[in-house]
Amino acid sequence: MSRIGHRFRAKALLVAAAVLLPATLPLAGCGRSGAPGDAAGNGRIQVVAAENFWGSIAAQLAGEQGEVSSIVTDPATDPHDYEPTAADARTVAGAQLAIVNGIGYDGWMDRLLQASPAGGRTVLDVGKLLGLGEGQNPHQWYSPRSVRRVADAIAAGYARLDPAKSSYFAARRQAFLTRDLARYDALRREIRARYAGTPVGYSESIFRPLGEDLGLRLMTPYGFAKAVAEGTELTAAEKQTVDQQARGRQIEVWVFNSQNVTPEVQRVNEIVRERGIPVATVTETLTPRRDSFEQWQVAELEGLARALHRATGR
Repeated sequence: MSRIGHRFRAKALLVAAAVLLPATLPLAGCGRSGAPGDAAGNGRIQVVAAENFWGSIAAQLAGEQGEVSSIVTDPATDPHDYEPTAADARTVAGAQLAIVNGIGYDGWMDRLLQASPAGGRTVLDVGKLLGLGEGQNPHQWYSPRSVRRVADAIAAGYARLDPAKSSYFAARRQAFLTRDLARYDALRREIRARYAGTPVGYSESIFRPLGEDLGLRLMTPYGFAKAVAEGTELTAAEKQTVDQQARGRQIEVWVFNSQNVTPEVQRVNEIVRERGIPVATVTETLTPRRDSFEQWQVAELEGLARALHRATGR
């Protein structure tokens, strides 16, 4: 959809293992034999994630027992229509575990995997894990519930690939969910307790899962947010509704994806600033790219909390 230029989701361990899809075809065309990742020769699980939001979580769960590479890491890169490189193909060819978002979001990753089939490789498709298909909201890294399910599935995949270290991966999973996500969880509870029901507008569907988790009243027509995310045509009625909500101060806060500032979004940005409506920003991928998943999300939640406080005085 070429939006670059405008743009800058332990019982669970067992259940999650059932949705991990082991590849059944031999590795071909790469001059290798045996399981993927053998060439690394260091005993660590070789992991590739299509995007760095899942890659960050995968790296934290792997600890010293895995090596994780993410393909999409540049905040200026559109994951929807990324064009893989030869280096990406080599990384995928050597992976024992590949993490794909799915849900129509990163079809290029499926093509990379098909081009380098490998016996013993495990593929974690987030969409299949969550029971979501084409046309549904693919931005599940913004759903706290989905994040936990994906973390469970990744840890299950590690334990399956290296059973001798299953207790290590279980401990890493527990630390991630309870310690590393502690501030993320606390902020979500605080925002929900203080601001649930507050009417907010949002530019793009990436925010919807988090907004629903926080109990905010999401005023923007979903068709508008979905169209902006997918780069499809907005209807005149959707544009008019969003403009009227901003001009009439029917929303208390405007949340927009700063990586995808289309002309329609820019127009709403200008209206809310004219009306003095506080603005909070989110991004589709890790920004800055060196942040961990939880650092990135905490910074966004803190920004949202500040905007809600300015708007409501609470």
